[in-house]
Amino acid sequence: MTFLKNRLFATLTTITILGALAVTAQVPYRLPETHTSQHRDLIANQKPITNPLTANRAVEASVVERENAAEIFNTAWNSESVNPYGNSYEIPSTKRIDVSDFHVPVPGRLSSPYGWRARFGRMHKGVDLTLNVGDTVRAAFSGKVRLTKYNAGGYGYYVVVRHDNGMETVYGHLSRFLVKPNQRVKAGEAIALGGNTGRSTGPHLHFETRYMGIPINPEAIIDFANKTTHKEYYVFEKASAERAVSAGSRGSKAKTSAKASTKSKRKATASKSTKARKARRR
Repeated sequence: MTFLKNRLFATLTTITILGALAVTAQVPYRLPETHTSQHRDLIANQKPITNPLTANRAVEASVVERENAAEIFNTAWNSESVNPYGNSYEIPSTKRIDVSDFHVPVPGRLSSPYGWRARFGRMHKGVDLTLNVGDTVRAAFSGKVRLTKYNAGGYGYYVVVRHDNGMETVYGHLSRFLVKPNQRVKAGEAIALGGNTGRSTGPHLHFETRYMGIPINPEAIIDFANKTTHKEYYVFEKASAERAVSAGSRGSKAKTSAKASTKSKRKATASKSTKARKARRR
């Protein structure tokens, strides 16, 4: 009898254990909701793994950028001349210049192009843009103001800005300065008011683009009709830029020689006429 009871108890125990295992297999264990919520928050706020190589490259790029800026704004900076470089610095034969942050200096139309001006007998080293006296003149690119000066026989009141891309821009015939030398400006920031000062035939902005003192035809960089640059980068070519300036100078000399020759011929003709009249009187 005792044996039968023990067997019955063992059988019931086995059935109970098997039933519990079956229930456990059917209903998986769930973590508390608070734990699940914390886990989700940890995943959402997890920061991306930083690649040490990428971080080093970013630091190197930052150092190079600072060094380039130091070179741009410390070279020939204190000169009072529109061209501060002169013949003292080596100018690269080519230079790729980022002009992507361009902002049109004034919204007016182009009224006089770059090049030789027969009317005035001189080289026009920029372009003229229409405006009214008092109109706002804005920086074409980001950079730092180098000069704010007055020149009675030429630019009148003018501003020279050296830009982060290495170029300089000149703004002439102004009526008022809105910036000071060594002031940082962003592309599109107001730097002056337009006017009619200096050697000017009417209100307009005289606008120049230069690289290391050498004038560049602004229309080679800028599409003034659409108020944007032709491309994101402009490739400066020293030889081409110098040829353009030289051609204007040769044109000036040729015009001067032609005028002198014409005057000489007129004098010779007048002298012959005078002699002929005197001969007839005798």
